[in-house]
Amino acid sequence: MPISKLSAFLRLSIYAAFTIPLMPVQAVLVWLDSPWADRLPHWYHRRCCRIFGFDVVVRGTPSADRPTLFVANHVSYLDITVFSALIPVSFVAKREVAAWPFFGWLARLQRTVFVGRERRNVHGERDELGNALARGRNLMLFPEATSWDGTRIKPFKSSLLSVAEIAPEGRPLTVQPMTIAYTRVDGMPIGRSHRPFFAWYGDMELVEHLWQAMGIGRTTVVVEFHEPVTFARFGSRKALTQHCEQVIGTALSEINAGRRAA
Repeated sequence: MPISKLSAFLRLSIYAAFTIPLMPVQAVLVWLDSPWADRLPHWYHRRCCRIFGFDVVVRGTPSADRPTLFVANHVSYLDITVFSALIPVSFVAKREVAAWPFFGWLARLQRTVFVGRERRNVHGERDELGNALARGRNLMLFPEATSWDGTRIKPFKSSLLSVAEIAPEGRPLTVQPMTIAYTRVDGMPIGRSHRPFFAWYGDMELVEHLWQAMGIGRTTVVVEFHEPVTFARFGSRKALTQHCEQVIGTALSEINAGRRAA
């Protein structure tokens, strides 16, 4: 797959020129706890999709309930821009992301909730997630707990879906599974060998990967919103996790195989 250095340079230059001036604006909105702290990132990421050359195809309908816990497979950091362009949402991310240069700052500005892997912190982190939901903020969780290759999903961790048991204001929390797949470049299907141009996982270098992703032509990204559910429908965290894993994994396989129309 050809990589255009000129395209990569132009896209990244425009992205930086667009992003950096907005960062202090968003910081003030977060500090003021303004409703625009949700709206500005939603608007911003829609423009970023244009800068990156992403044509986003949407199947299904996002939940209108506030709050909603969105549950999705995770291909790369590019998912953040695509999902945020479609729904106003804050993310649940591993604590290490907060220390990343630049992208860690962007994550904090989108009011990401950072969680660790230590069991001793589980209750405190659950309380933090509960507070975000109680304030009506949508959250997005990646239950694979890592990004993966875009061809298939890794097993979902049921512990991460414990937040689904929270009932904000006594109402069952809406949980909506979602699937994301990077399917075409300039109209041509992306095969297994080319998915690493978009999937970021393992020991891939972030800067090199970003440069390559930005140097590729126009990319079709398919996002499918599945039927919203609640924890009460399944009765256990494990059953809910299995449902989300099955629905998302099946959709990803069918989208990649071209069996679901884009």
